[in-house]
Amino acid sequence: MNALVPLPVLLPLFATGLSLAAGIRLKRFQRVISVAVLTAVVVISVVLMIAADDGPLSIHLGDFAPPLGITLVADRLSGLMLTVSSLVTLCVLVYSLGQGMADKDDETPLAVFHPAYLILVAGIACTFLAGDLMNLFVGFEIMLVSSFVLLTLGGTGPRIRAGSTYVIISLLSSMIFLVAIAITYAATGTVNFAQLAERFDDLSLGVTTLIQAMLLTVFGIKAAVFPVAAWLPDSYPTAPAPVTAVFAGLLTKVGVYCMLRTETLLFPGNRLGNLLLVVALASMIIGILGAVAQTDLKRLLSFTLISHIGYMVFGIGLADREGIAGAIVYVVHHITVQTTLFLVAGLIERRGGTTELTRLGGMARSAPLLSLLFFVPAMNIAGIPPFSGFIGKLALMRAGVDNGSVLAWVLVGGSTLTSLLTLYVVVKVWNLAFWRSEPPGQAAEGTVMESQEDDADDADDEADVGGPAVTPQDDHGIPVRPGGGQVVATSITGKAVTTTKRPPRTMLAATAATVVLGLSYTVLAGPLAAYTDRSAQELLTRTPYIEEVLRP
Repeated sequence: MNALVPLPVLLPLFATGLSLAAGIRLKRFQRVISVAVLTAVVVISVVLMIAADDGPLSIHLGDFAPPLGITLVADRLSGLMLTVSSLVTLCVLVYSLGQGMADKDDETPLAVFHPAYLILVAGIACTFLAGDLMNLFVGFEIMLVSSFVLLTLGGTGPRIRAGSTYVIISLLSSMIFLVAIAITYAATGTVNFAQLAERFDDLSLGVTTLIQAMLLTVFGIKAAVFPVAAWLPDSYPTAPAPVTAVFAGLLTKVGVYCMLRTETLLFPGNRLGNLLLVVALASMIIGILGAVAQTDLKRLLSFTLISHIGYMVFGIGLADREGIAGAIVYVVHHITVQTTLFLVAGLIERRGGTTELTRLGGMARSAPLLSLLFFVPAMNIAGIPPFSGFIGKLALMRAGVDNGSVLAWVLVGGSTLTSLLTLYVVVKVWNLAFWRSEPPGQAAEGTVMESQEDDADDADDEADVGGPAVTPQDDHGIPVRPGGGQVVATSITGKAVTTTKRPPRTMLAATAATVVLGLSYTVLAGPLAAYTDRSAQELLTRTPYIEEVLRP
């Protein structure tokens, strides 16, 4: 069974080579190999999750023992994260296939999408399975390289600017990470998690606290917690819908996973627990207030993402069995639901020509299926019973009440307020985009939606012939096309597309699959809670992980 551990990393990398070799001339082969490999990764992840319930699995690549070898470890937490992430990435891939085929995007950027996406999946799996700090860093860098390609697909100006911001922030966190790894190795002579768990006890409090603070800073940037989250609302909304969905749903949770792993395995005792609780509260409140102020759906969802990361940090800051279990439940829930909401945002953009809420309306009547696909995950993320969002929030609040400290009680109050404001935000979206009458400025079916690059080209052409380089605008100053559409880019490659009342069935099916996956957490709430509780116990005990990695 241990031989299966590296496959979630190796299979996507192998498929990347095949996909690159196929190139643009064999588009169907690219699609088949991508779907087949991610399906195989789903199956392997489920097997690993079930097998890890009997104890951690590990493999030393090349048969080199720590600290020399590359160690990959699958325990309950990593098995669960692998399963959820592989299911979500498969659904997003199917969604992107539907979008690409509907837009007839056959240019080179789309041919690059599949290899970059597969590398991203491999990087995520590497992070979840890494048994040492150095390979955790490698996983981060694999994700960074592929992320920049995916963020800048099509080469439009907004995507290049957003991608540049993302890369600069990521490189800064990578530099901090490398310094932390160097300090750790200089102090202990290893970067293997199991060995560090034993050797950190012999270090001075100042050194371990410095390393812990640096690692938390790195993972906090990745997770987009306040005050290092300002980059996220400007980076994610410009990307294509499937890219934004997988980034928002998964990449931030990689940072949360790393917090869970290092805080329990390397730094028991919760020395910085109060700091984490303060950060959690600030993320919740400031993030949701930012969402309240937004009128663009993608930016609104980006701010709710920052806010709800605070719930997960809340559980990590409590550092007890109930808090850790609640955090894991909420991570699983949020990966799926946040991904679903961004996929729905892409469908709304295709249907209405924009994600600007002031220019949308009437979709409850004109697009009832799309309305349902939004309503279910919206109520889920708001924490309405009996959805998994309610189950996760209730578990975290109960853990805070059981903790009994003043700060924990403040977090319980902050969690309640954030949940209510989240409900207000999703109701606002529902009222503006779905419930009210369709506004006069909404794009009609068949409107050609041009990208900002296309609009700039039109202006240059008019200037060349001496005509006025003027783009019509609505009352809000938003550029519009003659058919009523806003100047936006909705295709994967940033090219012009045409609005339609009936989104492609493949995109609808993939979105519906993520909705069903989110609902399954409610149906399977008992087994999920039991599994996360065992996972939390295993994390806090530490012994099974250490013994598995260091056994002869």
